[in-house]
Amino acid sequence: MNWLLLIIGGLFETGFAISLGKAQQTTGKPMAFWLSSFAICVAISMYLLFKAMGGDKAIPVGTAYAVWGAIGAIGTVVAGIVLFHEPVTFWRMFFLSSLVLSVIGLQLVSS
Repeated sequence: MNWLLLIIGGLFETGFAISLGKAQQTTGKPMAFWLSSFAICVAISMYLLFKAMGGDKAIPVGTAYAVWGAIGAIGTVVAGIVLFHEPVTFWRMFFLSSLVLSVIGLQLVSS
């Protein structure tokens, strides 16, 4: 259950990064909407990270934070490509792939 909370928390981290990107592109009420979305996503993301690090099957803080951050980073790169038309280059995909492999490795060696 804690891993599921951590994954969902990482997705909300992606949400707050996307919200900031969208807020940069808008003004007025749309900007207020995206900044509100940012605040909500940050709160949910941090709460789920907190919950994943506690309880009977707590994920160690170092592993939890690294995985949470990586999920957010991976999601943000993919969202940047899809939503903000950021470039897809060999080196970006290479390092993104190495990040994915590192997250899988951390999950495998965590008790």
